[in-house]
Amino acid sequence: MRTYGWAAFEISVSDVFALHARIDGSAFRVLGAPKRVGEFNSFIPFQVAGRAGEVLFLNQVLSPSADEIDLPTATVDIDQIFIVPLATGDRVAALAFHEALGFTAGSTYTFPYTVINAAFSLPADHPTTLTMTRVGTVAASEIDEYPDGATPRPVPTGELPPGNAMVSFIVASLAVRAPLLGPPVRGDGVLYGDRRIGCVRGTAGEIIELIEAGT
Repeated sequence: MRTYGWAAFEISVSDVFALHARIDGSAFRVLGAPKRVGEFNSFIPFQVAGRAGEVLFLNQVLSPSADEIDLPTATVDIDQIFIVPLATGDRVAALAFHEALGFTAGSTYTFPYTVINAAFSLPADHPTTLTMTRVGTVAASEIDEYPDGATPRPVPTGELPPGNAMVSFIVASLAVRAPLLGPPVRGDGVLYGDRRIGCVRGTAGEIIELIEAGT
């Protein structure tokens, strides 16, 4: 929570208070108890960190629509990811990169972000500005402008970033306006289905895996 890159994965859950009670004191470390965030009235989140340092935002969706974005309502205790927060020191540059990949800029918000303020020992009312990206009405990323004191994430040579390492998106084509980190390869298994895969690195150091929709 103090470095640039993918900061967390946000997952829709059916009962945020019951889940908080169940995992408090478990192998997960609770970073923030369930509470409403800023001007958002459509979900209630709380945050945990896992044993590998990965951060999960667990959200109970109260209303399936928020501005121009449709939020997925959980149908099981722990359901699908609905957005991925990105920590960056230059939100405008990061947003432009994601737009170049084909995502649409959504709404921008500014409010005190409790879990970020706690990570940086900032006053409770310190504001953070974020912009959401989307594909149609489906949420994609939440690009957060991090405070002074954030640093690039240390990455061992030849390894993935620690914690929340990479996010995968399906795209129509790998012919995107960003250089691939290497030649495309074909992946097997249920996830890839022999489709081509390529990775790009964003302005905040984030790795994005692109899975080509075609065969």
